[in-house]
Amino acid sequence: MTDSDTDSENGDWRSTTIDAAQAEHNPKVAAAVERITQLRQSIDNIDGAAIALLAERFKATAQVGQLKAEAGFAPADYQREDYQIQRLHRIAEDAGLDPDIAEMYREFVVTETKKRHARIAAAGGDPQVLDVFA
Repeated sequence: MTDSDTDSENGDWRSTTIDAAQAEHNPKVAAAVERITQLRQSIDNIDGAAIALLAERFKATAQVGQLKAEAGFAPADYQREDYQIQRLHRIAEDAGLDPDIAEMYREFVVTETKKRHARIAAAGGDPQVLDVFA
């Protein structure tokens, strides 16, 4: 094995890889491995829920995009965006989350939603233009 095989970007592989073999001989490492495994399962569950919720959110915004297109409204609604900025900052602060993270989330979903609304409008109000699995 070469140095490049054992070194990661941040140093020796042992600094970034959980070594279950070490856990066999070290109760402290065994406890850490068990807890990390539990936390990762929780993280995986949360990620799954977040993706499912994001999918539901985009389904709802596709309907908004269709209604906007039919009514001749622009894809952007800056009054709504200002409201959402304030609302998400409050929610983040109440949850103990850095509001900058909430802002990154908001920026992502707003940017994607505007793109999707523009595609719907360009398709004459047809939300099926977003159905990439058809």
